[in-house]
Amino acid sequence: MAERNLKKEIQEKLQDDIMQSALSKFAEQYPGSRLNAYKDQDIEELRENLRQMKHDAVQHIDELADEFQASLEKRGTKVFRAKDGDEVKKILIDICKENNVKRVVKSKSMASEEIHMNECFTDNGIRVKETDLGEWMIALAGQRPSHMVMPAIHLNRYQCAKMFEKEVDHEVPGEDIPNMIQLARKTLRQEFLHADMGVTGANFGIAENGAIGLVTNEGNARLVTTLPRIHVVLIGYEKLIPKTEDAASILRLLPRNGTCQRMTSYMTMVDGPTKVIYKDENGRHVETDRKQYVILLDNGRLEAAKDPVLQQAFQCVRCASCLNVCPIWTLVGGHVYGHIYSGGIGAILTGLFHGVETSHEFSDLCIGCRKCASICPGKIPIPDLIDELRARYVKKYGAPGMDKTMFNMVLNDRGMFHKLLLKAGSIGSAPFKKGKFIRHLPLFMEELTKGRSLPTIAEESFRDRVERLSKKNPSKPKKRVAYFSGCNMDFVFADTSENVVKVLQSLDMEVVYPMEQACCGKPILGIGDREAGKETAKKNIAAFEKVQPDVIISACPTCTETLHETYMKLFENDPEWKARAAAFCSKVREFSSFVAEEYKKTGRLVHAKGGEKVTFHDSCHMKRGLGIYEEPRALIDATPGVELVEMHNCDKCCGMAGSFGMKYQEVSIPMLNEKVKNIQDTGATTAVVACPACMMQIGGGLDKAETGIDTKHIADLLAEKL
Repeated sequence: MAERNLKKEIQEKLQDDIMQSALSKFAEQYPGSRLNAYKDQDIEELRENLRQMKHDAVQHIDELADEFQASLEKRGTKVFRAKDGDEVKKILIDICKENNVKRVVKSKSMASEEIHMNECFTDNGIRVKETDLGEWMIALAGQRPSHMVMPAIHLNRYQCAKMFEKEVDHEVPGEDIPNMIQLARKTLRQEFLHADMGVTGANFGIAENGAIGLVTNEGNARLVTTLPRIHVVLIGYEKLIPKTEDAASILRLLPRNGTCQRMTSYMTMVDGPTKVIYKDENGRHVETDRKQYVILLDNGRLEAAKDPVLQQAFQCVRCASCLNVCPIWTLVGGHVYGHIYSGGIGAILTGLFHGVETSHEFSDLCIGCRKCASICPGKIPIPDLIDELRARYVKKYGAPGMDKTMFNMVLNDRGMFHKLLLKAGSIGSAPFKKGKFIRHLPLFMEELTKGRSLPTIAEESFRDRVERLSKKNPSKPKKRVAYFSGCNMDFVFADTSENVVKVLQSLDMEVVYPMEQACCGKPILGIGDREAGKETAKKNIAAFEKVQPDVIISACPTCTETLHETYMKLFENDPEWKARAAAFCSKVREFSSFVAEEYKKTGRLVHAKGGEKVTFHDSCHMKRGLGIYEEPRALIDATPGVELVEMHNCDKCCGMAGSFGMKYQEVSIPMLNEKVKNIQDTGATTAVVACPACMMQIGGGLDKAETGIDTKHIADLLAEKL
């Protein structure tokens, strides 16, 4: 693949007003429309049924493929197995030559896009036409699909009209959509009638009888399968399912998640060759048996099927709902993702089909917000699989030198960070400070404060306050709590860390702080360096073992998730450290959920009289990673003098996502601007968060916009009322 300037491509898409308007409207409407389609349905039960069915299928993929082929051959279908796209193209051209094929019509197939199928036809002088309306239009424009279900979603009616004009050679009014549809029907109908061969994909293939299923809304797939004298099916191994009844698991979810319909307009089952009447080369209408060919495409699928981690990608039904809710995709569209498949699932599929090298660069565009995983009908842990591919890339090629050096010498070395960078940062930022923020930086650093203010470095780090705060520990504590601060809460939001301690001490907890603790390791794990991550984990586990706590508290959800869940995964194959990690991880708690639990025990988690309006932002790692969202709201409700007002899209990512917010500011800032507007619309005077990264991003955005709205960690809010 040619070297690309991803930043430039992203910037171009962000400046495409038509695409921005189309995607933003769709992203706003989709969640509600999807839920409406699931009315009176148990979504989670349906998702689990599909996940289990697809999981079981991939365990027996070879047997299913053999059964599928045998079923088809009994019905007179010829079956090929192709290892890659080149082999598919060779098979297709051989079929065309054998049957004197001059014209081909196609229904929408992402597998055909994956291998650039159309090129093999045109290179051999065979006329090929896409018949899905969206695919037809973008083919006329020489573009690729930007979405798996709605390939032309990035276009408006006037752009579509211009593409129509290229085909019909006369002016087409963009205002008249019904006219364009009729024009497409008239034009494409001639293609169907004169086609020698029809090519389709398949939404599923049933092993027990060889039937394929096509789920469509336009009806073109039925014409592709019934009018030409030859029908070719290109189907990936991941589409194979055991029995007809298993198709119901897909059909209950695919339309609802894909197009917010309970069922699409057409659900077609094709179970082998049928009779066909066509006009032969002498102009006579003759009846004959239709020829059907099925090509099973591998292209990396079978290797993935044998992989205990990556085989979860087989649970994908290509509904594209992960794109519909992805905050990055809905800003930059599908074309920046480098290949045919876009979004988070695109990074995975591209890595499986074309190697980790091809997906590595744009896998950065996954911010790990887990919105996709929460909606995926197959329950694929998309961010986890992307992390797995990153780790494999690093294992093969090594971690980026600058990132690893920065982590080992700075974030993972608290002595270095504290003695040098902290002091230098505090002194160096002094001329640019205004209150708690830096609104402008000079020269080459100006970009860092272009869309948000930056928080100042704490004049006194939290670790420098520990000795003083420890003197206020209760003499007869209920529990011994070890506090894991993480980086931001130690050196940036040290005041908030102090408030964490105050709240815990008010619950008669003894708070201790192991000075040997390091960064949680998420930054280095995020780029895929698991070996460096393990060393960090060992350092932290050993540091906390020394103080023998009853509970380990973190007020950063990202750190909490890393300490509680990721550490266990890191050492699952290390007998010595697995036991130590298990003991450590079992003690880790997120601050607000722990405090809410303790408040409830002591009768403090009761409704209090309101006052100042505050709103709450759910961090991604907290809500979708840890499943914590009710507890902080209960704490706010129990805090006297404040009234909670929910904001629109309270759980939508604020755009920080660790280093992403700095590396891709051009994407991060629009996400932040949306969050700032939603906060302003509530009329709240304070935005409450439970995550220091979100506090940095949202606080910086509110300050830069000079809204006058304060940003507080929930620990700050609680400590003020003690």
